Amino acid sequence: MNFKRYFIRVLHRLQKGPGYTYKELLVWYCDNTNTHGPKRIIREGPKKKVIWFFLTLLFASLVFWQWGILIYTYLSYSVSSSLSIGFKTMKFPAVTVCNASPYKYSKVRHLLKELDELTEAALERILQSKHGDAISAPPLNSSETVSQRLDLKLWNQIPLVLIDESDPDHPVIIDLFETNQSGSGTQPNNSSPALSNSGAPGCYDKWYILQSTSILSKVPLQERIRMGYQPEDMILACLYGAEPCSYRNFTQIYHPDHGNCYIFNWGMDEEALISSNPGAEFGLKLILDISQQDYIPYLTSTAGARLMLHEQKSFPFLKDQGIYAMSGTETSIGVLVDELERMGYPYSDCTMNGSDVPVKNLYNEYNTSYSIQACLRSCFQAQMFENCGCGHYLFPLPEGVNYCNNEDDPDWAYCYSSLRSSIRHRQFCIDSCKETCNDTQYKMTISMADWPSEASEDWIFHILSYERDLSTNVTLDRNGIIKLNIYFQEYNYRTISESAATTIVWLLSSLGGQFGFWMGGSVLCLIEFGEIIIDFLWITIINIISWCKGLKQKRAWAQYPDTPPTVSELVEAHTNLGFQYEDTITPCDEVPSPGALPPEPGTPPPKYDSLRVDPRAGIDSDSDVEAS
Repeated sequence: MNFKRYFIRVLHRLQKGPGYTYKELLVWYCDNTNTHGPKRIIREGPKKKVIWFFLTLLFASLVFWQWGILIYTYLSYSVSSSLSIGFKTMKFPAVTVCNASPYKYSKVRHLLKELDELTEAALERILQSKHGDAISAPPLNSSETVSQRLDLKLWNQIPLVLIDESDPDHPVIIDLFETNQSGSGTQPNNSSPALSNSGAPGCYDKWYILQSTSILSKVPLQERIRMGYQPEDMILACLYGAEPCSYRNFTQIYHPDHGNCYIFNWGMDEEALISSNPGAEFGLKLILDISQQDYIPYLTSTAGARLMLHEQKSFPFLKDQGIYAMSGTETSIGVLVDELERMGYPYSDCTMNGSDVPVKNLYNEYNTSYSIQACLRSCFQAQMFENCGCGHYLFPLPEGVNYCNNEDDPDWAYCYSSLRSSIRHRQFCIDSCKETCNDTQYKMTISMADWPSEASEDWIFHILSYERDLSTNVTLDRNGIIKLNIYFQEYNYRTISESAATTIVWLLSSLGGQFGFWMGGSVLCLIEFGEIIIDFLWITIINIISWCKGLKQKRAWAQYPDTPPTVSELVEAHTNLGFQYEDTITPCDEVPSPGALPPEPGTPPPKYDSLRVDPRAGIDSDSDVEAS
């Protein structure tokens, strides 16, 4: 019952509102607030009131301006980086080694035979066209033997042209195996993409790579692995610290750029190795045989081994982050470790494991961790399939997609070149992919020396030849041998971590400092100001409700054409006619029926215009009675 009474009282209080007008509330606030300035506005004289009003308005504006800057700074979520140096035993990095040539030429010669013959003829014609000052391609029918033994099907799919730019305004485009020449402004059509060559050998390499990619993409994966360099032939000796190792301690993967690659300490099947001490004696030592004499002549122009240091369970992208080790040398690589720790959303757009990235990671088939390189390549392969209808040979395939080749996809080379040079598609992949929040980078210090020396190469080559194939003859030479030393320079590691530059504590203290400096206020002053705002709003609501009621009443009065009736008029309009006298006169000759009842006397209606009682009338009547 008490709760009901209290609830009714609260409702009455809400209906009543604060009970002040706007002016009264404002005067009360200025007179009772603890904020400096408003009190002086109402207590000082007229001139000082104006001065204090403008000073209060000015400093209040400064407070709100500073608050806006502070809140904007906080919502920008800026970070500060800190560098710390630690000392501990560390995991030895995963080491990936590959040959610069993806395949042995002796095993792929039959697949590239027609392409090599076409390449030799094209080179011969290029040299002929370069002879003298002018560029002129010999007509095809001038050498019937060449035309008979060459299959120009590959050439027609992806032709190679020469551009004579001796006259920049009228360049001449020459197809090496066509008799007609094109004048200025002529470009190869889209269905037969062409690579222009103005003398740079890199363009010729790209043309050969496109042609060989189309041929090798139709070869099954196991066959491509068999055509590459096998671990027992490539890894001659291995030593980790004081423990011997062999090619069996390496994990083999197939890399589209480099063929068979071998990873030491990848951590997929066993725990990662821990380095006991820094220095070359406690690192990894390898001796590799790259068999340079079996390189594909037109595909690989670089001789050596490609290697990369990376984290465990991460895919090696040697084309981006790998380094070359030169044959006939001993390459020493000192390693320093940098650990990067980035803050996640909303401070940076990084990801922990790639689960929030909209691009499907095609490298998950290797069970490797997420990396931005894997995301960019997966995105490009998805764009390749969307625009060209097939997948590129250098990247993993999505489910249900085939590699591009000249027979099934005649325009794939042009589509690939256009997509690769498209800034819009490249920017789309950059915007879709994210950096990893935690990353480990290996900084390398590289030094090289000739190995083996002239004095020791005889016995070293004898021993290595015997260990590889039990031969007493020397089957190795300086052009194919590489020695690697990979070790930690020191156990000091650097951690570069991010922290929030602005926190909620910083924001509150800065807001309070600005408010206290300019207005001399505190949190209680803000509560007072909030209370006044609530009262202002409630008064506004009460006024709106009253205005709506008045409007409704005006609409009701508008229903009457004249002034509203008085109370007496309303009473007369609702008088019971059964209690009134009959004004009609009964004729004398009309005799009422015996059973009829006599008419009941009526009661006249009161004659007053108001229900208010005048007490003076009662007093006068009483005095009259007493007097009588």
